[in-house]
Amino acid sequence: MENIDTRLADFGKNLLDKTSLAEGLDYISMNAKSMIGAERCSIFIYNQEENELWTTLADGAEKIVIPYDIGICGQTIRVGKPIIENEPYDNSNFLSDIDMQTGYYTQNVLTAPIFDSRREIIGVLQLLNKEGGFHKKDVERISSFSDHVSRFIEEKGV
Repeated sequence: MENIDTRLADFGKNLLDKTSLAEGLDYISMNAKSMIGAERCSIFIYNQEENELWTTLADGAEKIVIPYDIGICGQTIRVGKPIIENEPYDNSNFLSDIDMQTGYYTQNVLTAPIFDSRREIIGVLQLLNKEGGFHKKDVERISSFSDHVSRFIEEKGV
């Protein structure tokens, strides 16, 4: 079985071969969930002009739009680094109303900022529900994914 570093490198190379945004986003989701062991993947884009985050990809949900400064994704933008939350309902930043709207129960969350080539945050990569919870090694992996997502978004546009 190949190691995770090789899989991530292959993922990054293959991602840039995707010809459309939709094809790339599906590829990102499938690989992020597989390599990290999460149930769902979302990519939130940070729209600075509107001061909001919106999903370009949200497994099992319609487009989600939230103010940029709330929720665990908003917290990720504020601190500018990945966040592990294995008890989201105990976190005052967690938006439990989205679970109520979607009918999905979030057990744990892992987020990472997506930086553009100028190192400005352009979005957040979010993974949900890993059996046994997320760990520090998952932060390294999601950060690598986030770097690849950034290059893809900048090349394909959103």
